[in-house]
Amino acid sequence: MDARLARMKEMLGLRRVPIKIAFLDAPPTNLPRWTDGPAPAGCAFWDRAMDGKTFYTLPADHWNCAIGSYTHKIALPPDRASELQNTVGFMVETRYLDMAEVPGIPTLDREPAAVAYAPATSDAFPGDVVLVAVTPTQATIFYEAAIKVGLPEAPSGAFSRPSCAILPLTAKSQMLAISFGCRGNRTFTRVGDDEMYLSIPAAKWDDLLDRIFDVQRSNLTMGNYYQAQRAKLSPSR
Repeated sequence: MDARLARMKEMLGLRRVPIKIAFLDAPPTNLPRWTDGPAPAGCAFWDRAMDGKTFYTLPADHWNCAIGSYTHKIALPPDRASELQNTVGFMVETRYLDMAEVPGIPTLDREPAAVAYAPATSDAFPGDVVLVAVTPTQATIFYEAAIKVGLPEAPSGAFSRPSCAILPLTAKSQMLAISFGCRGNRTFTRVGDDEMYLSIPAAKWDDLLDRIFDVQRSNLTMGNYYQAQRAKLSPSR
């Protein structure tokens, strides 16, 4: 692991390593393909990359999640084409989703020939998006560092479902995106109940990593200041 990333992970107490994801025009020749059997959703691949694995998937590896295939612009095969409509219909019927929300779900512009995953420090391929699982406190540090490097927040702000939509949102807008983690993601991954996701344009990752240490120091300094203020102004008991 890159020394800066290892230091940042320890400093902030991140449980999992940040990962990078790339949407490729052709399957890579220098990476192993996903071989761990059918995955229930594309976000399951996030987990393996956060375990330190580097690999790529093909569109067919994403077919088991109709919603994830939709956000990644992956066409389902003809014999499964109805699964997207059926899944969305079930979500609307159970009031998990409103039909009016569907057009606003971010998607890629075109289907990738492959999707590559790796820890953020890997030099195996250039990423499009860096994805981080964070607690709210950790998210504060990332967010403030993003402001320091001039990284704007996506205009849609934060959302929960579907979590995988933050990838095309950031890839297309080159903005920071936030997902609280949808129910499917929290079923298919090991994200903690107190964690959520940030997606960062990969092109800005090194700049952000450079600034995050200063942001953490300033937050610790302000924390000490506020603690002193509270002690000074709190009534004696």
